[in-house]
Amino acid sequence: MKKWFLFSLLLWAQQAAFSQAEAAPGAAAKNPTVEKLAATISADDIKQHLMVLASDEYEGRETGTEGQRKAAKYLAGVFEGYGLPKVGQDQSYFQKISFIAESWDRIGLNLGEEKLRHLWDFYAIPQLNGSLENYTATEVIFLGYGIEDKGYSDYQDVDVRNKTILIYDGEPFGADSLAYATGGRGKSEWSKDVRKKLRLARDKGVKMVLIIDTDFKRNLEQVRKQILNTSMTVGRSENPEEQYANNLFINSDLARKIVDKQFKEVVKTRNRIQKKGKGKAVTITSNLTINQRKRTKSLEGENVLGYIEGTDPSLKNELLVISAHYDHLGKRGDDVYHGADDNGSGTSSVLDIAQAFVEAKKQGIGPRRSVLILLVSGEEKGLLGSEYYAANPVFPLENTIADLNVDMIGRTDPKHSANPNYDYVIGADRLSTELHVINEAANKTYTQLDLDYTFNDEKDPNRFYYRSDHYNFAKNGIPAAFFFSGTHEDYHRTTDTVDKILFDKTAAIARLVFYTAWELANRDKRIEVDKK
Repeated sequence: MKKWFLFSLLLWAQQAAFSQAEAAPGAAAKNPTVEKLAATISADDIKQHLMVLASDEYEGRETGTEGQRKAAKYLAGVFEGYGLPKVGQDQSYFQKISFIAESWDRIGLNLGEEKLRHLWDFYAIPQLNGSLENYTATEVIFLGYGIEDKGYSDYQDVDVRNKTILIYDGEPFGADSLAYATGGRGKSEWSKDVRKKLRLARDKGVKMVLIIDTDFKRNLEQVRKQILNTSMTVGRSENPEEQYANNLFINSDLARKIVDKQFKEVVKTRNRIQKKGKGKAVTITSNLTINQRKRTKSLEGENVLGYIEGTDPSLKNELLVISAHYDHLGKRGDDVYHGADDNGSGTSSVLDIAQAFVEAKKQGIGPRRSVLILLVSGEEKGLLGSEYYAANPVFPLENTIADLNVDMIGRTDPKHSANPNYDYVIGADRLSTELHVINEAANKTYTQLDLDYTFNDEKDPNRFYYRSDHYNFAKNGIPAAFFFSGTHEDYHRTTDTVDKILFDKTAAIARLVFYTAWELANRDKRIEVDKK
């Protein structure tokens, strides 16, 4: 017991000097033990990692490619070499992610000779449709609301196999405001999710569903971005070809053109449904030509997780995340986008920061809180890897105290060409005053870099605060700081290569991140979120 008391006292003394920043951030004394740990973060180590990650063999590490998978395997091997536990899926270091992009290659609708306009007369959501090319409908069946339930059916005694049906959105209600279909009060799933109608239509063999959208303009504005967006999103396809009948949402003017001379009969049928809960099918002669050709791209990526469990039983459930994205743009033909700075520099640095924490744990001096080294893919596709982690955290977000994100710290930008010893810090003060103060104190005490806050300005036109992986933590209320050296002439070009990296500069910034992380992981009190 006495030996344990003396060891604890020694440990407290080693940490106390640096933790003075909690009380007096600008006047912390140097802690030799922490300095020795930071000194293990070296330019040579970072270069060794980067020479692998940015090599031709890894082919630019584009998410979903063999090069990205090789990079993930390399990172996992480093964590295994450190002796870190496997906290990913299936007893691995990986958090696997599916990405999907579904968009229209061609979408067209003609009524006779009239060419109708997508996103004006009609709209179609790619995620709810398969391809249906050169389809002509010589007749359309008006089928009320396209519902079949215990109290109501539009499909009774109607053959709709390989036909086009015309239906209203929503569902009919009686005078007592009870839904005819379910007998319940208020809107049911028939109104809330159009997929229910589309599944039923497919089960009935319907070829095409035309949905009269009674709030067309407002609904179109809500789905326009989804329809036009060609970027990757997190998740898998709904496999609409196997689940839903193809479908178009049309405005009331187009619906009237389609029913043409049978307009009064259709309105009469609709009114009868609303009054008595009973309708009948109306067959309409038509000349509709529909062209839907879809473009689908799917891929798989991995986040790589390095977990260092905290040593303090009362604090180890709290977690500090240190993140970097390891993916880049891949190959275009024979051209390799090596991504040495973007973001091989951040990834390699974070690996060495992890090694410093591992060394601390071997020596029995911390970290008190747990640390997650989160290396994400999908950043170049739209911050998708970190988005996925934030939505599916391996450790609870409410226990996550902060994220320190490292992205592009290996070069200088034109503004600092005469002095490479600088770093842009973005976002540290957006949610927590303490995070900014701690980082400033770490720099003043140890690294003495020129900290530039130009891009932290909320009016910054570059909007870098929203463009790297820390943002997916910040938008969930978790304090986050982004360490960045700015862009340069080789940004997103094949010329972003290892020979141009300033490794001493990179190591200096990595040590600043470590010092800041050390204080966050070892202080008595969790930093506070004191800003919206």
